[in-house]
Amino acid sequence: MGLHKVGLERVSRFFQIRNLLLRQAMAECLGTLILVMFGTGAVAQLVLSGGSHGMFLTVNFAFGFAATLGILVCGQISGGHLNPAVTFALCLLGRERWRKFPTFFLFQTIGAFCGAAIIFGMYYDALWDFPGCFNMTGKTATAGIFATYPGDHLTIVNGFFDQIIGTASLIVCILAIAFTVGFVVLVIGLSMGFNSGYAVNPARDLGPRIFSAMAGWGTTVFSFRNGWFLVPTFVPFIGSFIGVVVYQVMVGFHVEGEVRDRKAAEHENERIRLTNVKTNNDN
Repeated sequence: MGLHKVGLERVSRFFQIRNLLLRQAMAECLGTLILVMFGTGAVAQLVLSGGSHGMFLTVNFAFGFAATLGILVCGQISGGHLNPAVTFALCLLGRERWRKFPTFFLFQTIGAFCGAAIIFGMYYDALWDFPGCFNMTGKTATAGIFATYPGDHLTIVNGFFDQIIGTASLIVCILAIAFTVGFVVLVIGLSMGFNSGYAVNPARDLGPRIFSAMAGWGTTVFSFRNGWFLVPTFVPFIGSFIGVVVYQVMVGFHVEGEVRDRKAAEHENERIRLTNVKTNNDN
């Protein structure tokens, strides 16, 4: 047992990373992997079983619970962003340093890529057994297991606003009640998932999209519907900015102002007390 502990300690020392940013980025990678693995896994069950092992509701619950689990895994190390749009919002507010944004974005995308790869491997046989397994459109389309795609009714312009509204709603709720992110994801999915699968997360969409391009669906995943992928990749950042502005104007500035006023009053009371003490001592 003693040798076992010594061995474990040596392994721990070998793999220990002392750079804080890298440790946080790796935690974000794992958290996002969990989010995408469980979320896309639920979609894969629904699609590949022809609806016998899932429904729209189960997919939304899977993503909601997956977000919660991902945050629980990495939250104590990195804060549990799991989404570059969330990191972007926190950087705008000055709660995170800007150097975190590109690093977290990269590692979150890698985590999402790996999560999609795990589900592809798990359902590999079922995928090949599915009619038209690499179809992009129609009733046998499977590309949507991994990345988000617009409904037949959705235009690029409508999709643009869809992602803005979804992401802004996510950011407002996270800034107000951060510990209920999974619940927020579930509600957004249930109310805003019809148009395009509510990506509202550039890493969650881009990582699996890159994987699906490599796994057999090809570059069509990027050219589909006049470059739809640009919408869930970039528009959430606009929604994130709008969400920050709305929250701060409606709530944040006022709460921060109350704290600031309270501290100023406490400081003034302390100054008066010290002045009185000094005056009494002089007498």
